[in-house]
Amino acid sequence: MLGLLGDLLTTYESVVVFIGINMVFAFSMYVVLIAGQLSLAQAAFASIAGYTSAILTMEAGLPFPVVMVVGVSLAAGLSVLLGMPVLRLRGVFLAIATIGFGEVVRILALNLDITGGAIGLRPIPRVTEMWHVYLAAAVCAYLFWRMRPTKFGRGLAAIREDEVAAQAMGIDTVRYKLMAFSLSGALAGLGGVLFSHYVRFLSPGQFGFERAVDILVFAIVGGLGHWLGPIFGGSFMTFLPELQRELGVQAGWLRPAFNGVILLVVILFLPSGLVGVGRMIVPAHVRTRIDVTTPEDSTALASGDPADARVDVDADAPADDRVLAHTDRLTKTYGGVTALRDVSLELRQGEILGLIGPNGAGKTTLVNILTGLSPATRGHAEVLGVPVAELSPNRVNALGVSRTFQQTKLFANLSVRENVMVGGHRLAESTLLRRLAFLPSARVAEQALAERADHALAMVGLADRAHEGAAALSYGDRRRLEIARALCGGPELLVLDEPAAGMNQVEAARLGELIRDVRDLGVSVLLIEHNVRLVMRACTRVVVLDFGEVIADGAPADIARDPAVIRAYLGTESAPTAGAGEPTQSATDVGGDEDGT
Repeated sequence: MLGLLGDLLTTYESVVVFIGINMVFAFSMYVVLIAGQLSLAQAAFASIAGYTSAILTMEAGLPFPVVMVVGVSLAAGLSVLLGMPVLRLRGVFLAIATIGFGEVVRILALNLDITGGAIGLRPIPRVTEMWHVYLAAAVCAYLFWRMRPTKFGRGLAAIREDEVAAQAMGIDTVRYKLMAFSLSGALAGLGGVLFSHYVRFLSPGQFGFERAVDILVFAIVGGLGHWLGPIFGGSFMTFLPELQRELGVQAGWLRPAFNGVILLVVILFLPSGLVGVGRMIVPAHVRTRIDVTTPEDSTALASGDPADARVDVDADAPADDRVLAHTDRLTKTYGGVTALRDVSLELRQGEILGLIGPNGAGKTTLVNILTGLSPATRGHAEVLGVPVAELSPNRVNALGVSRTFQQTKLFANLSVRENVMVGGHRLAESTLLRRLAFLPSARVAEQALAERADHALAMVGLADRAHEGAAALSYGDRRRLEIARALCGGPELLVLDEPAAGMNQVEAARLGELIRDVRDLGVSVLLIEHNVRLVMRACTRVVVLDFGEVIADGAPADIARDPAVIRAYLGTESAPTAGAGEPTQSATDVGGDEDGT
């Protein structure tokens, strides 16, 4: 049996080697795709590294390990320089920019004497051996196997799902995307070096647009849901042309036709790629990487360190003197529309501040400014004593501010627990290097974050659904999951943007209790909500906006009787007059239906 296997390897050695090289190329595309970036520069980076290593070998006689390091380093360095401007683009625009870069590299290789021009570069010494190729592929597989459950791996996955939400959870999306892009360049360069020193010939046409598309197909067909995807994709898509030749079919148009058909089938019927077939068979709880005991309380969610003790706060006690959020004459305009006009308010430690008003009053605009998602036109805003004018959302989160969104922004392809762990990004330790070295401290750190996430899930009543995918949750559960994700970061200030939207009366009442519990943990809350009953029951103070201006600020009982507030909601010139023996209508009554909407 071993002899037969050896004969097969000898006969099909080149096929086996190209399968390994294409695995490496597939990993170079995989790393940018899992970060949500569509780059087609991998063929260019492979060309740069391949030509560099070949020239150094032929002209300077440098040994293979040295030229490999130089080629890979040059590809990685150029990917950083390219990534800094082009990663400002997204989607198809990023793809077009990287295609342009690839064409520049191809034209330079076509016209430079040192690259051999159109004739190409030959003969390159063949020093690549099969074990070199499969050692490189194994290193790539090991890297991505150990990366996925880490802070960096979750960050890339979150960016792919929703970049805005990832920023709000504290992820430096610019730095993470640049790291992924540079790693992609390095891996493409590695594949280029191995390729050039195996085929012994390089020409500009070998690394053109068609090669870039091939690399993209390797990654997509294999699947982005698991680190095994590039292995499956690279192997399968390399084997097909060889099978075609073995069957005696020599038509040159068949390969691109096969590629197109296979890509179409995968996109329509197997969106998770070949690796998705196995994921459909294996139950989710078996694939879960971290298992922890479901907590019985939420005391570990006090702000700051996960080990902090519960902070007991009297819900009816006066707020602390410390100001957590402050705005002074804040104004925001969109063209000729003024969303906010001279808004001044303060939120103090220990408060649950309700922010209410009719649709279009400027509530979400205000919190977007406070959380760094939108700049103010003029005025001043501070969070935890720091001006937010120049802060990105991840830096605002690092100060101790977490938020939810008016339209839920969950990471649908991550599990419930992983979503919440992303929310704890600012408290999470970087464990990638320790995981690569199999140090026990990495497992301990990830376990601590997972336990913190499960405490947050227990607090919102989702502890028993930790293993499920976030996409499988109902609308109300998604709202609760978003709150758990925000709590996992241990914020000092929690911003809730219409968390009761879509909830019935019972669910809204439970949400009010949850908000009070959060305040008991020492977390101040800014609540935007249309459910006025919920606001009046849960908040310690209420601010009312109408047409971008503050029209009332005070205790819930006072706000409920304020004629200006009633007029804003009912559109009347004066507050309704109560009949004999009837109480005066209040803003609480404006809540309307039994479900409080």
